[in-house]
Amino acid sequence: MEFRPCIDIHNGKVKQIVGGSLKDAGSQAEENFVSEQDAAFYARFYRESGIRGGHIILLNKEGSEFYEATKSQALLALAEYPGGLQVGGGIRDDNAAEYLEAGASHVIVTSCVFRDGAVDWDCLRRIRKEAGRERLVLDLSCRRKGENYYIVTDRWQKFTDVALSAAVLDDLAGYCAEFLVHAVDVEGKARGIEEPLVQMLGDWNGIPVTYAGGVGSFADLKKLKELGRGRLNVTIGSALDLFGGEMNYEEVVKFVAGSAK
Repeated sequence: MEFRPCIDIHNGKVKQIVGGSLKDAGSQAEENFVSEQDAAFYARFYRESGIRGGHIILLNKEGSEFYEATKSQALLALAEYPGGLQVGGGIRDDNAAEYLEAGASHVIVTSCVFRDGAVDWDCLRRIRKEAGRERLVLDLSCRRKGENYYIVTDRWQKFTDVALSAAVLDDLAGYCAEFLVHAVDVEGKARGIEEPLVQMLGDWNGIPVTYAGGVGSFADLKKLKELGRGRLNVTIGSALDLFGGEMNYEEVVKFVAGSAK
């Protein structure tokens, strides 16, 4: 279990939002926190803390009003911590190299791989070829529908027909180095983790998985460790004091490091 930091960028600002509230129309989202610092500040902070493997997420749609400002912030962060951060949001086979050359350790992809509700295996093979399996992360962020968790795309707004399962994880693991899974329905709410999802991910024993969504206390972290069998890395956003929450960053890092032993 490792702590993985985050830098979420929306409308050119580092923010923490309620995941399910994100809308392309008007570039709107329900905000928990809007930072006065730029993305490079957080990248520098993580670098000086010695924490690697975090992710930068561009939350604006390419071509939208604020996309270029958001992308500019992401590139500033990558330049501040080359090789230390992953980046996702609008990554495709034809632009992955730009972000890797800008300093990303990995590129994170979702929407270009899941098209028309299904896995686009040709696209997945193309981006694996461009980025290299060892530098590719698949974002399997999901929302609950009925008894299953379905992968969602396009800034978590569109459901696919792909229900997350051990078999799906097995099929996709050969194409990437890691999985990133936001539990979108609890993302940004800091009211508890999605326990069935965490248990399913913890029961699977394959490539590294980072879980994000709902952690609001050290009790949640403990439960995540137990249900995830110590196998899941964790991201905390809105609950962290860096983003206006109550969980102290240094204490979180120590807690997670202790959990890994």
